[in-house]
Amino acid sequence: MTKIQIRNLIITVGVGLVLYLIPAPGDLKPQAWHLFGLTVAIILGFILEPLPIGAVAFVGITIVALTGTLKTADVLTGFASTSMWLIVAAFMFARAFLKTGFGRRIAYVILRAIGGSTLTVGYSLALSDLVISPATPSSMARAGGILFPIARSICSVLGSEPETTPRKAGAYIMQVVYQTEGIVCAMFMTAMAGNPMIVELASKTAGIEISWGMWFLAALLPGAVAMACTPLLLYKICPPELKKTPEVKALAAEELKKMGPMSRDERILAGVFVLVLVLWTTGQWTKLDATVVGMLAACILLLTKVLDWSEMLTEKGAWDIFIWMGSLVALAGQLQKVGFISWFADVVSSSISGLPWLWALILLVVVYMYSHYGFASLTAHISAMYAAFVAVAISAGAPPYLTCLALAYTANICLAITHYSGSPGPMYFGAGYMPLSAWWRVGFIFSVFNLIVWVGIGSLWWKILGLW
Repeated sequence: MTKIQIRNLIITVGVGLVLYLIPAPGDLKPQAWHLFGLTVAIILGFILEPLPIGAVAFVGITIVALTGTLKTADVLTGFASTSMWLIVAAFMFARAFLKTGFGRRIAYVILRAIGGSTLTVGYSLALSDLVISPATPSSMARAGGILFPIARSICSVLGSEPETTPRKAGAYIMQVVYQTEGIVCAMFMTAMAGNPMIVELASKTAGIEISWGMWFLAALLPGAVAMACTPLLLYKICPPELKKTPEVKALAAEELKKMGPMSRDERILAGVFVLVLVLWTTGQWTKLDATVVGMLAACILLLTKVLDWSEMLTEKGAWDIFIWMGSLVALAGQLQKVGFISWFADVVSSSISGLPWLWALILLVVVYMYSHYGFASLTAHISAMYAAFVAVAISAGAPPYLTCLALAYTANICLAITHYSGSPGPMYFGAGYMPLSAWWRVGFIFSVFNLIVWVGIGSLWWKILGLW
C-alpha cells in the first residue's frame, strides 16, 4: 500500500471506530447506531479508496458480521436482490456491444446520416449514446470506450487540436458528449449501474416499486427536452468556429466501409437488443421481471456464441459492482429494518418542520445536486445520501413517487458538474480542449438547466402520469 492508501485506511477505520464506540443518541437502539457507524466507514472507504471499492465492501460486511451487529444471513441479503443480477446481465450485454463493434457501427451510421455540421455532429454523438444506453450500464463503457475515440478522431479530421485550435470544434464536441451523458444515464434504469440500486433503496425506504417501464416513461418528457436542448444550448455557450463539417460524413462512411457488412454476431446482438427493449417496455403487461429479461438476453448471447462463458467470468466490472453494491443494498435494508432511517428522518424533519413539504423537497434536491462537488462517483453519492434524503422528504410530507423520482434523476444529472464527477470526466477533460475554469462554468450552467428540466418540468409530467 502507498502512504496515501495507508493514511486513508487509518481515517476510514478511525471514523468507523469512533462512531461505533459513541453511545447511541436519544432512544436509538445500540445495534442501529453501530450499524450506522460501520456503514459510514464503508462509504468513506468507497470515497477514499484505501483498497479497491469491492474489497472495502467485502471487508466491511465481514466486520459487520464479526462484531455481531448483524447476522451473517442479514449481511448477505443484498446479493439475492434482483437489481444486482440485472446489473450483471446488463454488463454482459455491454461487453457484447464492445466485442462485436455494434456500438461503434451505430455511432458511425448516425454520423453518416446527420453529421453535416458541427451542431448535427453534436446531436449525432448524443443520439448514438442514447441508442446504446439501455444495454450499457456503464458511462465509461459508452462515453469512454465507444464514443471518446470517435469524438477525438472527428476533432482531428476537422483540424481542431487542443494545443492550437481547441475552439474550432473540439471544445464543443467534447462538451456535448459529456454534458449529455448524465441525461442519457437518467433516461433508462439500465443506463447507469447505480440506477437499480436506487430502485432497491426506494423500495426499502419508501415502500414503492419502480419498474423499468415506469422509470423510462417518467424520464421520457424531461429527457427528451434535455436531449433536444443541450447540444443547441452548448452551441450558444461554447460556439465552435467551424460550422459546416462535410468531412465527418466522409469519415463515418470510410469507417463503415472498413468495418464491412454486419457480422453474424452483430445481427444476433441487434435482434436481442430489440427483443430486450420490447420486453422491458412491456413488462407491466407481460409480467416479465426486468432482471429475467436481462438474464434471457445473456443466455441467448451465450447459446449463440456471441459471448463465451470465459468472457463473462472475466467481466471484472460486473462482479466488482455486484460485490460492493450488493453489500450496500443489504446495509441500507438493514438500516431501515433496525429503525435508523426512520429515526434519522424524524430528527432532520423536526429541524425543517416549519417548511412546507414542497420547499423541503426542493432544498433536499438542491443539496443533493451540489453535494456532488465532493464525490467522484455517482454510485458512491447514491449510497451515501439517497435513502436518507428520501426518508427525510417523505417524513416532511412529500409524495413518495415524486420524492424518489426527483432524487433519482438528480442522482444522474449531476454527473457532468465537474471534470471528476463521473467516470468519463478525466478522459474528456484530459483531452485538453477546455480549461478547468470554463469546464466548471459550463457544468454549473447545465446543473441549473437540468434541475429546471428534470425536477421542474419532470414533476408536472409525473403529475399528468398520476404518479403523485
